Amino acid sequence: MSAGQAPPVYLAPMAGVTDRAFREIAREICPAVRVVTEMISAKALLRDNRKTWAMLALGEEAPPRVVQLFGRDAEEMAAAARILMAAGADGIDLNMGCPTAKIVKNGEGAALLRDGPQAVAVARAVARAVPLPVSVKCRLGWNAAEADTAARLAPRWEEAGVAFLTVHGRTREQFYAGRADWAGVAAVRAATALPVVVNGDIASPADARAALEVTGCTGVMIGRAALGNPWLLAAAAAELSDPAGAWPPPEPRERARAALRHLDKLLAYKGEYIGAREMRKHFGWYCKGRRGAAVLRAAALRAETAAELRALIRETYRHL
Repeated sequence: MSAGQAPPVYLAPMAGVTDRAFREIAREICPAVRVVTEMISAKALLRDNRKTWAMLALGEEAPPRVVQLFGRDAEEMAAAARILMAAGADGIDLNMGCPTAKIVKNGEGAALLRDGPQAVAVARAVARAVPLPVSVKCRLGWNAAEADTAARLAPRWEEAGVAFLTVHGRTREQFYAGRADWAGVAAVRAATALPVVVNGDIASPADARAALEVTGCTGVMIGRAALGNPWLLAAAAAELSDPAGAWPPPEPRERARAALRHLDKLLAYKGEYIGAREMRKHFGWYCKGRRGAAVLRAAALRAETAAELRALIRETYRHL
């Protein structure tokens, strides 16, 4: 981040959520937001898996195109990074924070934090394989007893050629429970000269500013709080750029337009059957905190077609 430039705001990569449709909606609302793909399996890329390529569609997305890659074999990760660069990736983010059982059971995601030499080897191999910015997204450690892991690994990732780190202020054992430990993220920031982005429990523009003040980080990443509320990204960016210029909350009509655009994009990219069904959960998030939200979510789950969902969105926002 150059002098005088506002701290960057990132949309966190979330499996099954931050697909191309969601990323485009986020960018339409906040052009300055930095986005990352859903996590992509290195093994699947090397097998030329059709579903994996459908998740990427890099040639069709506006740059910068940053792909989050997961795996634990250094040579496979390097080879996958070369494939991604050839396909149009502008940056590679290494997933060392995913807590889900199906990922960690293979020694991937957050499990790499329990194998420091391998975590460093993966980062070094990828950084050497491609002339692109390579970042690491991780948690503080595996559990409370190992919560200093990221701080210990940070200077080794720096030496390996990583460009920056994103640190979720929880351990793997926590998943998403409890409060994010921003002080733990500050310890990572103090351990390296690399830029560090703070992630975890940033649910308002004030949270974004507080997280930077506590951690000394160079940017913020917002995840679950942006579900159904991509305007939060713009509000946080405005807060970090000029605290005196508050971002106004969206009007009901703006919410309706975004939800309808989101539906249209899902239909265009995934077809009627999958697109309509995936919009059900997004509509539920758009309704979060609204009067009668549970009834609206139930109605969305009963919707079988895009036309039904479109009518539900219009009817919902007509009465807000």
